[in-house]
Amino acid sequence: MIHVKNLSLSIHGTPILDQVSLTIAEGQIFGLVGESGSGKSMTALALMQLLPTGAVATGHARLDGTDLLALPEAGMRALRGASLAMIFQEPMTALNPVQPIGVQVAETLLIHGAADRGKARKIARDCLHRVGLGHIGTEVYPHALSGGQRQRVCIAAAIALRPRLLIADEPTTALDVTTQAQILDLLKALVTEQNMALLLITHDLAVVTDTASRIAVMHQGRIVEQGKTTDILRRHRHPYTRTLCKASAHRPERQNHAAPEPLLQLSKVVRLYPGRRQGFFRRGTPLRAVDGVSFDLHYGESLGLVGESGCGKSTLARAILGLEPIQGGRITAFGKPVSPQLPNALRARIQVVFQDPYGSFNPRWRVEHLVAEPLHLMANPPVGRARRDHVAEALKAVHLTPKDMDKYPHEFSGGQRQRIAIARALMTHPDIIVLDEAVSALDVSVRARILDLLATLQTRMKLGYLFISHDLTVVRAITDRVLVMQAGRIVEHGATRAVFSSPRHACTRTLLQAAPGLRAM
Repeated sequence: MIHVKNLSLSIHGTPILDQVSLTIAEGQIFGLVGESGSGKSMTALALMQLLPTGAVATGHARLDGTDLLALPEAGMRALRGASLAMIFQEPMTALNPVQPIGVQVAETLLIHGAADRGKARKIARDCLHRVGLGHIGTEVYPHALSGGQRQRVCIAAAIALRPRLLIADEPTTALDVTTQAQILDLLKALVTEQNMALLLITHDLAVVTDTASRIAVMHQGRIVEQGKTTDILRRHRHPYTRTLCKASAHRPERQNHAAPEPLLQLSKVVRLYPGRRQGFFRRGTPLRAVDGVSFDLHYGESLGLVGESGCGKSTLARAILGLEPIQGGRITAFGKPVSPQLPNALRARIQVVFQDPYGSFNPRWRVEHLVAEPLHLMANPPVGRARRDHVAEALKAVHLTPKDMDKYPHEFSGGQRQRIAIARALMTHPDIIVLDEAVSALDVSVRARILDLLATLQTRMKLGYLFISHDLTVVRAITDRVLVMQAGRIVEHGATRAVFSSPRHACTRTLLQAAPGLRAM
């Protein structure tokens, strides 16, 4: 149905794709895997003719016999949304924040003249119901939905005109494992029901293991290996495929040197948010985002915190960092209460690494300024040459060079930016680092290197890690103990190996069953 032959692409003379060829049959799910920069998304954008200025594409990409690359823009506008559609990685940026979701799903129908407004609204409701959002009104705005729900809205908009080819570009990267499993099941069901073809783009081999019947492995703009999924993952003839498979299952070498004395102690912590407004003067029952949470974190220990989106993980992290007040219980760090105000000298000993380093950096600052930012918490911060030496030391600790301090964030890859974020966290010689989804958006090989780095730093500096993640593979590899959170409560805790091998709570079993794995290897 879709046949791509010798697709090459250059942007302002720089080669991006080199002789890409693949075929996707009707009713088939085809996985395109590889690391960031390998050319996966540019292949999809070439098929959609959504390439940047200066791009030149050659070769053929035929959809039901029509060469997409040869069509003028008017011809492509007639096909986009109707015969081929695309689901993007980040639904919040793909959706219009000032339009209700029903209007956005109906928009494709109206643009293509497939229905009048009344019928388009009805089809939009049906599509939202088909993707599991029938209980949510069509007048809801994107900001009121969870990440998984927003992704479902994007899927509803993409399937409104029953396209022949659906392209899903990293549709589950930022989702928790149960939501990811639901989205993948939904896509598989839509392929079966509508007999369309699905091009599933991902950097995670585990995602395509149970989803795609065929896959192609992409590296530096070329397809280095393709075939049946089970054959590729079992035999992986090409060295790059072997590298990806090895990195996906990588576990860093760690030494458990947890000390008996606790660094951080939580006792029956409660975090409340105001309930929904019910009239001008009244509000409903407050939301207990964190409900009676208690645990300890020790020197040199890695403690995992897992759970579905909305369970309270990040809210709890903000409370630990002193960024949000608590309404009950007690949080103490180094024997001192965190709330209502932790002195700067103690605050410097607790640092954080966020999921998106680019979003947590000021793009106008050089790396030296970014990494040195936490020094203001110190009583006598280094200045002048001593300050630059301090930054250089932190950069070398994360395997970057002192020369990098004169660059800007946009000059680095995602993995390098995450290293810069870790360097910034090390500047004040902390005892606790909170890692909030710090590796979830990274390629598998970059993730493996970052995990090795974290393990090395922990052994050398006796750091205590609170590792928040929806990726159970990562949690299993990097933590000593794990906490499972549901609806603001810790429902199970214990040694990571014991909890994952013999889960007692239904929530833990659900998370483990939903987690994708490279079972074909």
